[in-house]
Amino acid sequence: MNYFQISLILTTILCSLVAGMVLAFTIVVMPGIKNLRDRDFLQAFKEIDRVIQNNQPVFILVWLGSVVTLVASVFLSNSQLEGIDWLLIIAATIFYLLGVQLPTATINVPLNNRLQALDFNSMNNQALQEARLNFEPRWVRWNTIRTVFAILTAVLLVFLIVRL
Repeated sequence: MNYFQISLILTTILCSLVAGMVLAFTIVVMPGIKNLRDRDFLQAFKEIDRVIQNNQPVFILVWLGSVVTLVASVFLSNSQLEGIDWLLIIAATIFYLLGVQLPTATINVPLNNRLQALDFNSMNNQALQEARLNFEPRWVRWNTIRTVFAILTAVLLVFLIVRL
């Protein structure tokens, strides 16, 4: 097994784990807290996000490792892949970086950070409702987009491995 194959296997595992994480938010976490009152919803999400923002080591390893190994796989693929196989890894990379990582950095994380900065105890019911409306629909929409692209990336990478 060469470096490219090792990198591609690690990339596929890590990108698939990321797909599973964002899928879990789409189908379990957000629906699970959706029916909570505004203060409780915001507090629950804030606590979940705090685990991530406190540099939870496994999360960081999986999330950042997926990017590092994917980029490494693309560079290592130059001498290993051609034709459709090369297009598969390029498509997976574009989908992952633009469809998962870019929205995370530009939309989901900034929304999370704004939520982290709020003091729910000093907010009245109207302010809590407004905070939730400014957060939840946009966060859920973009997480759904990230989920679709993460799953698509994982499928492309698995298909590439099967082809090799």
